[in-house]
Amino acid sequence: MPVAIITGASKGLGRALAEALAERGWDLVLDARTAGVLQETAVALGKHGTRVAALPGDITDGAHRAGLVAAARELGGVDLLVNNASALGAEPLVRLEALPLDGLRRALEVNVVAALGLVQEALPLLRESSAGAVIDISSDAAAEAYETWGGYGASKAALDHLSAVLGEEEPGLRVWAVDPGDMATDLYAAAVPDDTDPRPAPAGVVPGFLRLIDKRPASGRYAAPALLEVTR
Repeated sequence: MPVAIITGASKGLGRALAEALAERGWDLVLDARTAGVLQETAVALGKHGTRVAALPGDITDGAHRAGLVAAARELGGVDLLVNNASALGAEPLVRLEALPLDGLRRALEVNVVAALGLVQEALPLLRESSAGAVIDISSDAAAEAYETWGGYGASKAALDHLSAVLGEEEPGLRVWAVDPGDMATDLYAAAVPDDTDPRPAPAGVVPGFLRLIDKRPASGRYAAPALLEVTR
């Protein structure tokens, strides 16, 4: 069975994607910081008959990243790596003049440095896969200027660039940076707690991600709404 590592997988988009892959028979290595919620997710996904390794920890910890890849190796390798874990830099978001520099460092550490660190750790196994792929979760804030989203957007723009370069350096893999669009997630609620407008559930964009995995288009940046259009 194919094996996926998904970070930030206890809820939101990470869990929705894990659920979809489990339904397809994928074995999973899941990461999140909150052990209890992650374990509940692992138990629920295990009901699909798939093997699930749930490792709570901080993705910025090199030993934790090594543990995720070691767990995947025990399941048979790494066919897909999803860098979904993210940090905002400030909760709620603030203008750049008020952005704590330690918060910006945390956003860069989680969203860029740790993501690359996990790719580096998993790269030998990804290369061995007949269909190795990396999905880096991006944001429209990486490409557009939105007030208060400067720190988070800068970190995602950096992740987009790393994804693009990795795609050039690893032609045998697929490397996709994907903007999932607006979703009702805890991350968004923490970013803009006063915004109570309804937003779609993360599960609604998962078919777009599945299309990427199935069709394996060229490495590059994709937007989930566009991917959803071609699945209809």
